[in-house]
Amino acid sequence: MLKIGITGGIGSGKSIVCRCFQLLGVPVYDSDTRAKWVMNHGPELREQLITAFGPETFDARQNLNRSYLSQKVFHNAAELAKLNGLVHPQVRKDFYSWLEQQARAPYILKEAALMFESNAYTQVDHVLTVSAPLSLRLARTLQRDTHRNATEVEAIIAKQLSEEERVSRAQFVLYNDDTRLVLPQVVQLHERFLQLAK
Repeated sequence: MLKIGITGGIGSGKSIVCRCFQLLGVPVYDSDTRAKWVMNHGPELREQLITAFGPETFDARQNLNRSYLSQKVFHNAAELAKLNGLVHPQVRKDFYSWLEQQARAPYILKEAALMFESNAYTQVDHVLTVSAPLSLRLARTLQRDTHRNATEVEAIIAKQLSEEERVSRAQFVLYNDDTRLVLPQVVQLHERFLQLAK
């Protein structure tokens, strides 16, 4: 089975592109959503997170305390590396388990914002980057994430790979820049992936 990674910076429109592929019947693994699920429901990971970051990592209802964890790791590279070192191997296991259930699909998409940073690209055959100009990504993110301000979004962008590097490392690029239609690009890529999967 062909495995395609899909990535892009915050506000690039990865989720919309993934929905377009899903409408064409393509199974999509959403790494971010699955990571949250595994952090909330994986007993082994839960224990590791509490040991590493303290009992405040989960709230009174035993749900992941995302704001607490974000504050702990966002400005601390060592703590972030520790968190990633715990979460990424568990998400990798979850991905392979999910993959076994997609045996009939010619190809699948694995969506990951940190495709290259987390080495998730090593689990796929090709990477598709969704590309959009920085100003557009910033505007989209501020419209979507009303709890964030421009400084916070810019800080997130600064921690991600540059657009140039992400594009140069990908085998395929889809432009979501408000000048080119997304759907025809998706259909063209879908046909290409089906050919590659044969």
